[in-house]
Amino acid sequence: MTERHINNIALVGFMGTGKTSVGRALATMLRFDFWDTDDLVERRAGKSISAIFADDGEPAFRKLECEVLEAVGAMQRAVIATGGGLITHSDNLARLKACALVACLWASPDAIWNRVRQQSHRPLLNTPDPVHRIRELLNQRQGFYRQADILINAEVRSIRQVAQQIEHQFRIMQGQQNSREGTDPKARRGP
Repeated sequence: MTERHINNIALVGFMGTGKTSVGRALATMLRFDFWDTDDLVERRAGKSISAIFADDGEPAFRKLECEVLEAVGAMQRAVIATGGGLITHSDNLARLKACALVACLWASPDAIWNRVRQQSHRPLLNTPDPVHRIRELLNQRQGFYRQADILINAEVRSIRQVAQQIEHQFRIMQGQQNSREGTDPKARRGP
């Protein structure tokens, strides 16, 4: 098994599970930087995700996600909210796990639909039956999501509760990592 250096937290999971909201709260709690791969993709492309899907298609969007993820791997002390399908592409999950605790946020299809139904920037849900599409995509991605370090039901917990649970798991993993490396976390100095 490859040595992991867990200095970041990556949030994965389906759209509408709270990755961005939880990520911002978690970054504040830990005094980490917050990055959203969807925002980084939009900046790199110079257009919205909806425009990328419309103009260039989903494969072009996934390629941009992979490019952004390479830059994310060099980050330190960051919380990274990923796009819902990012870990379904090639080695993206392995890249995240090399540098981050990977936490998957989970919610039911109905809860997801209730959260995103008023949002127009969800190109994968522009179908006659979006709830069916959510179920279909969740079934396709379930195996990838289950490979995260931790799975958290974000449907019934507050943003703060989810962030606290992830922080707790991160501190446990940091302690285990420090024990293996023989370092004292209290001796570290940081921003």
